[in-house]
Formats: sequence, structure tokens, C-alpha cells
Amino acid sequence: MAAKKKDAARFTEIRNAKALRDFSVDERFEAGIQLRGTEVKSIRAGRAQISDAFAKEEKGELWLHNAHIEQYAFGNIHNHDAKRIRKLLLHRRHLERIRVALETGGNRAVVPLRIYFQAALVKVEVALCTGKKQF
Repeated sequence: MAAKKKDAARFTEIRNAKALRDFSVDERFEAGIQLRGTEVKSIRAGRAQISDAFAKEEKGELWLHNAHIEQYAFGNIHNHDAKRIRKLLLHRRHLERIRVALETGGNRAVVPLRIYFQAALVKVEVALCTGKKQF
């Protein structure tokens, strides 16, 4: 009997396990993300965490905060900072829809649900969420 092969797709998707527990998802968006080369290599190796991450709208752009992408093990002096703020790339109409939803008030937040590869590009699935009341 042959040994099972390791699933290569398992490491190309990073999920936010806390998001569905703490929030109810209203609307999902697919966004690109501005990364450096060593960050892409770390994500491909499965060395990222987005459980505490959130997105914030500033000056008409959406920024990802608290996403931890580990420094690349074989990087050099030009390696990236693990917790730096990263820009999310969305269509203008999606940015406007998110901005309006956040301004209307309530317990709303933009939370990343997963980071994945689409061909050679890194994509982030962000969701407009409402916080669950936990007493």
C-alpha cells in the first residue's frame, strides 16, 4: 500500500478561525494585497496568521492591520517586518459600499476570512461583519 501524499493545497490557504465565531458575516469581498517578495514566500510556506487581523478604511483606501506574516527563513537583510500594515486592493464601488456600511454605525467591522492563492496572485477574502453579542 502506497503512502498518502501530502496535500499541497493545505498550506496555500490561511483561514481566520475566530471570525465566524465572533462575527456574523454580512457581505464578502475578494481583495488583492500589496506584498513584498519574502511575504509571498512565507504565505506559500503557510507561515501567516490572521486571527487577530482587521481592515480599516483610511483616506479612501482599505488597510489590513495586525496580520502576522512571519519573516522568510532564507531572507536576507531586506526581509519584511512581520506585523506591518498592508494595503488591500479593491474596486472603488466595493470600497464605497464598505465605507458607507461602516459610517452607518452599529457594531460593524471589516474582517479578513482567509488568504489564498489564485494562480500566482495572493488574494484576501474580507467580509463586512456584525459583531455577535457575547455576555
